[in-house]
Amino acid sequence: MTDPIADFLTRIRNAIKANHRIVDIPGSNIKREMTKVLFDQGYIQNYKFEENVGPQGNIKIALKYNPVTKTSAIVKLERASRPGLRKYAKGNNLPRVLNGLGVAIMSTSHGVMTDKQARQENVGGEVLCYVY
Repeated sequence: MTDPIADFLTRIRNAIKANHRIVDIPGSNIKREMTKVLFDQGYIQNYKFEENVGPQGNIKIALKYNPVTKTSAIVKLERASRPGLRKYAKGNNLPRVLNGLGVAIMSTSHGVMTDKQARQENVGGEVLCYVY
């Protein structure tokens, strides 16, 4: 596996298409922080970090669905920065996803955060993915 963040996003995307409630993902520090951002923004229902599985643990994510229409809270997960082509943004030129309705998850010097938080703190960094 050459791109663990793309694998993280693909596992969530596949679980949503298969209408699974829970998805298991091999853990890492960046994936843990991205999971926390997804939870804080309301895209997933809950998460749990299991430390005793594998070398870096496991992440269990409970996906969020609309109780009436059974549609997922996550419409699209898209990888922005890739190992072959990294995408960086300065603090004054951060991306807006769906004119502010979506979220860009960024890795900054202040940690992993959304584009809105990075705009408030006026920090730039690597744009990891877009979620809406």
